[in-house]
Amino acid sequence: MSTDDRVQDRDRIRALHATGLLEGTGAPTLDRVTRLAVRWLSVPIAMVSLVDADRQAVVSSAGPAGPWREEPVPLSQSLCRHIVATGAALTVPDVPADERWNAVQTAGDGPLKAYAGMPLHGDGHVLGALCVIDTTARRWSAEQLAALEDLAAVAESEIARGLCRADSHRTAVLRAAQRAVIRALAEDGGTEEAAAGVIAAICGALGWCYGEYWQVDDDQASITRVASWSRPDRDLAAFTGLRPLTLARGEDLPGRVWAGGERIWTPDLQADPRAFARVRQARLAELHAAIGLPVHGGRQMLGVLTLFTDAVAEPDEELADLLDCVCAYLGRYAERRRADDLTRTLEVARYRFDQVVAQIDDYIWTSEALPDGRFRLLYRSPNTVGVLGSQLPDIDIVAVLTRYIHPDDREAFEDFNSALSAGRAVQAEYRLTGIDGVTRWVWSRATPRRDGGRLLVDGITTDITERRELADERERLLLREREQVRRLRELDRLKDELMAMVSHELRSPIGVIRAYAEMLRGAPDLPEEHAAFLEVIDRKSEHLQRLVDDLLDLARLEDGRMAVEVRTVWLTRLIHQAVEDHRAAAEAKGIALTAELPHYLHVRADPVRLRQVMDNLLSNAIKYTPGGGAVAVTAVPPDDDGGGSPPGGGGPPRMAAVTVADNGIGIPPEQYEHLFSRFFRASSGRAAGIKGTGLGLAITKAIVSAHGGTITAAPREGGGTAFTVRLPAG
Repeated sequence: MSTDDRVQDRDRIRALHATGLLEGTGAPTLDRVTRLAVRWLSVPIAMVSLVDADRQAVVSSAGPAGPWREEPVPLSQSLCRHIVATGAALTVPDVPADERWNAVQTAGDGPLKAYAGMPLHGDGHVLGALCVIDTTARRWSAEQLAALEDLAAVAESEIARGLCRADSHRTAVLRAAQRAVIRALAEDGGTEEAAAGVIAAICGALGWCYGEYWQVDDDQASITRVASWSRPDRDLAAFTGLRPLTLARGEDLPGRVWAGGERIWTPDLQADPRAFARVRQARLAELHAAIGLPVHGGRQMLGVLTLFTDAVAEPDEELADLLDCVCAYLGRYAERRRADDLTRTLEVARYRFDQVVAQIDDYIWTSEALPDGRFRLLYRSPNTVGVLGSQLPDIDIVAVLTRYIHPDDREAFEDFNSALSAGRAVQAEYRLTGIDGVTRWVWSRATPRRDGGRLLVDGITTDITERRELADERERLLLREREQVRRLRELDRLKDELMAMVSHELRSPIGVIRAYAEMLRGAPDLPEEHAAFLEVIDRKSEHLQRLVDDLLDLARLEDGRMAVEVRTVWLTRLIHQAVEDHRAAAEAKGIALTAELPHYLHVRADPVRLRQVMDNLLSNAIKYTPGGGAVAVTAVPPDDDGGGSPPGGGGPPRMAAVTVADNGIGIPPEQYEHLFSRFFRASSGRAAGIKGTGLGLAITKAIVSAHGGTITAAPREGGGTAFTVRLPAG
């Protein structure tokens, strides 16, 4: 450090002012020191001089020291300054003859001829000097200098006491400020009220006139003044304004502190070269020194505290440290308040959540999976009645479930817990014998998650006893139904075998009956009455023959024992032939029988069986259509029908459609699904007294299915029924 730097050192000047000696209140001990110096060293003048930043002040003297004591001495005319700058004693036997001091005005014509000075220390700095002056040149003996050094030690003790008194006063002020801050924070108010109380406590203790607390907004985009305090005797409206104030990061003193995260001390706002948005308002309010301090909560900055005074004030590290502590108090308070508010919010939310969860029978829980395989309960829903039949205290549900698990399900439950300990999501169904003695099926599903270094498990357990009972009952019913279906199929098989056997056995007797009847009819002397009997026998035998043939055909078709010889058939001609063969029967009832067919329409079919299909459909249509009605046969090529894929397309076959529609007595809608069942006859036909066996449509469907086609029936618009057969096109 240079000599000028030692003189201008801020800490030295702060310590100098802290002695209180520059205030001119007098120092009796120092006066005794200077009188002893005059007597012991036999000099006319002795002084205690202190060196400020720009002047030398004589705070005690003995002898005619008026020229130096009445007015401050400029540092350029001060020999004491050199002692402060070097930190060493200075002796000059003949000042006028020493070229180093010829600039001192009093050296040539004043009383200063010989000079001896000892440094005076205080708080680790050289604050001034104890010096003696002679009006004639002289050499200073070692004994004289030793005496002067001893007297300087006495003066230093007085300076030290002054510093102690100053420190005590300052400490008392700072402690008072600290106590006031603690009292303000002890009030049960919000952060804004606490900040206003802190500002008032600090400013009141330190004599500062104004303070503000700025809070960082939740969006971290701006900072807003939320609390302030001003001394009652100061009108600072020009500076504070009447509306809330919001600043951006880096704007004004609060914004700069927020942006930098460190305190800023401005000795004089009026002369501060840095940007300050409200400097004009500060001048109008006659504010000078200002300090801005960050308020942290953990790792996050919560706000900024700014304080202002109406005097110029150099940075004071001790005061700044105190204010940092105050900001730390405020930050912890704000963080604690925020934590308390959050805790209360969470408690309310949890209470409301528990109220909702308590209304359901499901048991919701969160546990921590411990390294030893055990679980520690962290949360559970209030209601345990749904799974255990009774309300339990706040205990670990896993331990409870382990105690009440059904013996047959213990292994499954242990596997469930092992999976959770391994960090896998899992679910399981098992039985619990509850506190009420009732055995219940429960369904637990849980998902692990990592929270820091802990493995947490969130789960829900539901009483599924009713569902399990329904499932068991459904399984029993399903087994019973399967058994019934098996038995019905077995009965159908036996019935089919019986029908086939009976039908086969009936063919021969019926054939014999018809043969003998034919022989008797040719007898020359047969009475006319007997001939009529033979006609009845033949007609009934023929009916029985057709019935037996139908039964045998149906049995063979359904069993796949009847071969269908498929080839390309000209469907148009086949339908025309069938229509012409049934025209006489239609005309006998006055029924209009029409056919609308494309000329070239071919299908892949067995012509004999296909003709059987057309005969069945046409005979039924004519049979169930009253006189004066109409029966229409239409056919649609594959392209017009919209079914199937083009040849070689690899998709389903292209289908041609044939429809036989009548406007007859119709069929009740609910009976359409049974039309193709064996022996089924629509109620409308039975009511009309129309005879039938109920085998024709069953045989027709079996034949169409054997061709890979389909047959459907639907009500016809205006009454009647329409049957549509679809067959692979040729």
